[in-house]
Amino acid sequence: MPAFRQTRCGAIQGNEKEGYEEYLGIRYATAGRFEYPVPVTGWQGVYDATQFGDACQQTRAWFEHLEIPERMFYHKEYRDGITFHYSEDCLNLNIYTPSDSGSHPVILFIHGGGFNSGCSWESCYDGKAFARQGIVLVTIHYRVGVLGYLTHEDICRQYGHDGNFGLADQLEAIRWIKANIADYGGDPENITLMGQSAGAISIQYLCLCEQCRGLFQRVIMMSGGGLFPHFSLPRPAENTRSYWLELMQLAGVESLAQFKNLSPEKVFDAVEEVKKKRKDSIFYTMPVIDHYLLTDSIDHLIRSPLPVDTMIGYTNNDMYAILMGIIAHRYAKQVNAWLYCFDIDAPGTDHGAFHSSDLRYVFGTLACSFRPYSAHDFDVSAQMTQYFANFARTGNPNSAGLPQWDRDGKKALRISDHFYMSVLPFHKLLVNTITKGDPK
Repeated sequence: MPAFRQTRCGAIQGNEKEGYEEYLGIRYATAGRFEYPVPVTGWQGVYDATQFGDACQQTRAWFEHLEIPERMFYHKEYRDGITFHYSEDCLNLNIYTPSDSGSHPVILFIHGGGFNSGCSWESCYDGKAFARQGIVLVTIHYRVGVLGYLTHEDICRQYGHDGNFGLADQLEAIRWIKANIADYGGDPENITLMGQSAGAISIQYLCLCEQCRGLFQRVIMMSGGGLFPHFSLPRPAENTRSYWLELMQLAGVESLAQFKNLSPEKVFDAVEEVKKKRKDSIFYTMPVIDHYLLTDSIDHLIRSPLPVDTMIGYTNNDMYAILMGIIAHRYAKQVNAWLYCFDIDAPGTDHGAFHSSDLRYVFGTLACSFRPYSAHDFDVSAQMTQYFANFARTGNPNSAGLPQWDRDGKKALRISDHFYMSVLPFHKLLVNTITKGDPK
């Protein structure tokens, strides 16, 4: 059934569901290729928000590479059977809101994908479980890969800085939610950012960005809290431009203006070519120190992050498992964060608690998986969703009926067959990393 709302941007039609409403594919900003986002402040007529919007053009839209085991693993896990649509007009978001009136806490989720890929409507994501907990859940698209992180001196001449288009998109989405979410039953003074992997790292960068002060009150970082070693931290934008010039040469263009007008197919052909020539491409398609959003080295900025309530989580067989656990614990102690370790092996394969395996539990989407999840898994999922919803409401995940979660710099809430507090078991992480490995 249709759902209608009159908002400050104009009339909008979404989908009415049992106990909640969903508004899909709402354009929050527009941006030309290698241009910074401009917010959408209104529209004519009734906005059709009944279907998902396009995801950002990305390599897998042109080269799926499903012969690579890692790619096939995650394709089967979250994308199999879904037809995705990609374009450069991708700055859109989805809102899932309780049907009842009121001013509800808001969670804005930023998807992962290594800053190179991802979509807000893969099968692990759904706002239903949170909406039924009285939470407004928002998921967003933002620019990734070459479209999100190219740097060039001509961009710097125009704007005074370059790079970080994807990070700027995220900031614009947060600003749009802050300005408009009340029209969808959300409380603009109670916003939690939640992200996983690259989405979590993005949130950590946003917590170091002065432009974000006052825009959100809490953050949840799943498999990405604490930042990474020096080799993968943002480098100055001006130190990355030679990589992009090399890519442009492979594309057969001589100027940024020509590259802006090149067809997407030829752009991603060039991306494939530069990845064959260079093994360090992953370190260029990510945020940079642009002296605008990220104004200094991360080592310096992280000494004084924004004062927000923080939750950090990782899985027991996470990507770079030992490192992920160490940095999560260190940063949790620094900012007095709530910390969890997800330690439930995914049924049906021998990959253990792999990177991103906690997503379905948090979003309540176990039933959408091919895996033979048990009744116990569904109980754990309901508890995890409730913990996250409680945190979004008050900054404290605890409530009656849930196992007690203590905020302890030396311990994490271990989510296994039972919820309990424990010290990080480095020996177990080492065993899992060696014997199972992470598919990603």
